[in-house]
Amino acid sequence: MPESKTRRKNRKPQDGSHAQTYDKPLPKWYKPVMFGLMILGLVWIMVYYISQTLLPIPDIGGWNIVIGFGLAMVGFFMTTGWR
Repeated sequence: MPESKTRRKNRKPQDGSHAQTYDKPLPKWYKPVMFGLMILGLVWIMVYYISQTLLPIPDIGGWNIVIGFGLAMVGFFMTTGWR
């Protein structure tokens, strides 16, 4: 069956001259930082509840939960770039 013109136009070169940039390996610090942020966020929230809202920062109250979830979410967002 003959190919259409649009199919011939969209065909990628077979010689590999256009290397894709997203195949680069990750830096060695990426995974420890990613897992560290997730664990730090979890520990932050646990300390807040175990200390009955006295720690880690007593003056900001419920914002401690936001900080803990924020740290954990940054770690989870980093997992999208993990290869």
